[in-house]
Amino acid sequence: MSALQVPLTLSEALSGITGSISLAAWIFLLVPQLVENYKQASADGISLTFLAVWFIGDITNLAGALWAQLVPTVIALAIYFCFADLILISQCVYYNFRNARRQSKHSEAAVEPAQQPLLGRRDSENLGLPGSRRRSSTASRRHRDGLDRPDGPSDHDEPAASEWKKNTLSILAICLAGAAGWAVAWATGVWRPVPLDQDASSGEMALGAQILGYISAVCYLGARLPQIYKNWREKSCEGLSLLFFLLSLLGNLTYGMGILFHSVEKEYFLKNLPWLIGSLGTMVEDVAIFFQFRIYGDKSKSAAV
Repeated sequence: MSALQVPLTLSEALSGITGSISLAAWIFLLVPQLVENYKQASADGISLTFLAVWFIGDITNLAGALWAQLVPTVIALAIYFCFADLILISQCVYYNFRNARRQSKHSEAAVEPAQQPLLGRRDSENLGLPGSRRRSSTASRRHRDGLDRPDGPSDHDEPAASEWKKNTLSILAICLAGAAGWAVAWATGVWRPVPLDQDASSGEMALGAQILGYISAVCYLGARLPQIYKNWREKSCEGLSLLFFLLSLLGNLTYGMGILFHSVEKEYFLKNLPWLIGSLGTMVEDVAIFFQFRIYGDKSKSAAV
């Protein structure tokens, strides 16, 4: 039976819709973190080890997809991931290098010459000493967060509601865009359900491609651990975009659902097991990061979890 003769069942429609939503989530995944880094003019919040391991996972994913001769959309998306990773990594390296140079120049400028008058030195001490600078930044942060005002906690209600609304609308927009994209693809004949016997007749995946798939899954599972450790060590999620991890959760969830809605037969399941492990397994770690946002993240972002 050809693909054009396969009836559109509910499970196949759900498989196509969730797969399309996953595609939309992956396309926009890194944008929130890129914007957050740009707004902060810093990349201190995100772990470069996290990004590096994730990049290795995307490289092995691309190699496995090419080796297994997967559909062109999967290969194109894998290539897009690699380029997007490089953009985010380059931005983080740039901000880290630039801010490190500025910090070094500031420290050098804070060193006082021996002939400087004591009266002028007193003012410099207030500006240059690490302790006073830390207290100043802490005080400004407390003032910004409303901790030094009696009505501070109530002042967070509006930013928290705004953050919650922005994230909710963003997720809904991604879901609607993915569903609309699938509907257009179905109406124009670009997407058609694939019969299960065609999946079975496609042959077993090459061993090398399967190995690369499992390496990619291990990288995806291990990538978030440095970020979780960094958040725990610093007791902060400042500089991280909550929407970035929400889109990751949405993309992984809908990707796994798209596979399972299509079929749960043993042969098909085992063939896609590496990708299922890489997508569904990382959801546990995403939930751990959401918990960190909740306990010591920014108040406006924590309330939106």
